[in-house]
Amino acid sequence: MVIILYISALIAAVAFSVLVIFLARTLTAVRRTMNNVADTLEGVEKQMEGMTLETTALLNKTNKLAEDVGEKSQKLNTLVDGVKGIGDSVQEFNQSIRSISRGLSHSAQDHTDSAAQAIKWGQVAINLWKKAKKDDLNQTGGNVQ
Repeated sequence: MVIILYISALIAAVAFSVLVIFLARTLTAVRRTMNNVADTLEGVEKQMEGMTLETTALLNKTNKLAEDVGEKSQKLNTLVDGVKGIGDSVQEFNQSIRSISRGLSHSAQDHTDSAAQAIKWGQVAINLWKKAKKDDLNQTGGNVQ
């Protein structure tokens, strides 16, 4: 019976040794896997640092661009207001010209008869002047010095 006890102890020792060997191999494989994971995470961390820097730079540029667009929008609003003022001035000028034109038109219509008489008297005066000049030329003998 002692032999059976020794044999069972030997079997238990062999089984424990086999268990330890397989456990050691498994733990070695797990260690390699964990090292690979650690290396991969370091690479990811470096890439994330680069992405963070680029994202920060992009965000700063975007903020500057937004400020620039805001400033230019304000300047453009000022320009549009100026153009609107010029348009209003031109419109007022056109209304003034229309008003003057209407006034002149009404005045011309009101004084058409007077203007016609003035033209007739003007022509009579020109004819008299020409006739007087012709008479002077005839009296002086046609010599003009």
